[in-house]
Amino acid sequence: MPELPEVETVRRQIAPILTGARIQHASIFDPRLVRPFAPDLVAAEIEGERVSTVDRRGKYLIVRFESGLALLVHLRMTGSFRAAAAGGLADDDPHRRAVLKLDNGSDVGYRDVRRFGTWELFQPAELDTYLAARLGPEPLGAFSARALAQRLAVRRTSLKAALLDQRTVAGLGNIYVDEALWHAQLHPLRLAATLATDETVRLHRFMRKVLRLAIERQGASLRDYSTPSGEPGGMQHEFHAYGRGGDPCDRCGTPIAKTRVAGRGTWYCPRCQVDSTQP
Repeated sequence: MPELPEVETVRRQIAPILTGARIQHASIFDPRLVRPFAPDLVAAEIEGERVSTVDRRGKYLIVRFESGLALLVHLRMTGSFRAAAAGGLADDDPHRRAVLKLDNGSDVGYRDVRRFGTWELFQPAELDTYLAARLGPEPLGAFSARALAQRLAVRRTSLKAALLDQRTVAGLGNIYVDEALWHAQLHPLRLAATLATDETVRLHRFMRKVLRLAIERQGASLRDYSTPSGEPGGMQHEFHAYGRGGDPCDRCGTPIAKTRVAGRGTWYCPRCQVDSTQP
């Protein structure tokens, strides 16, 4: 599933195309994308709207219109955008779920192989309430190590499970939690509430460092993800833990191990990332 760096990369590439443009025509081909509402109804709602900004909150894209209406997009596992000059999108893409035709001469297509992505329309007050109930603070915003410590201190679960919970911090997923924990030398099964101050500071620093590097590399392309320009991301070449089971640890040479945490495949170094709270 695209995480914060991938969604931010998508935002940065489609924002210049969408911002300031008016949607002349919207076509939504897949009812699952906007259910329980009818595709024609949602398309009619956004036709004629002018885009004011394209924002991101956690793993969500937010297309805000001058009227105050907002389109909340979650890419889920395989959602992606492509932009082209009018008429330039391929006609034979069986996975295209929607197309926005803009008054600036661009077409923006949305494709989704597994059809888990969603588009939802909100009024401003509704959107704020919706996101506040589901998301914690942005890890790259005004988010301190002290704030992270306060959030972890009340959790009675593993460190990885706590970080995967979007209410703890928004935008982290399986890939970047594993990478941040490897850098911080913390075991993914360590109880979240047991971190000492210096450990939380280390985790906070490396969490932000990993996310910033991933944004610079335009995300990680492992299976389905690519940028709106059609190019793959490059962060997969920077992994130290995620998906590297059996490979030597880049820090100590010990083979990277794999386990499951919160139902997710989890990679870590059994020598560098020891749970110091266990005998």
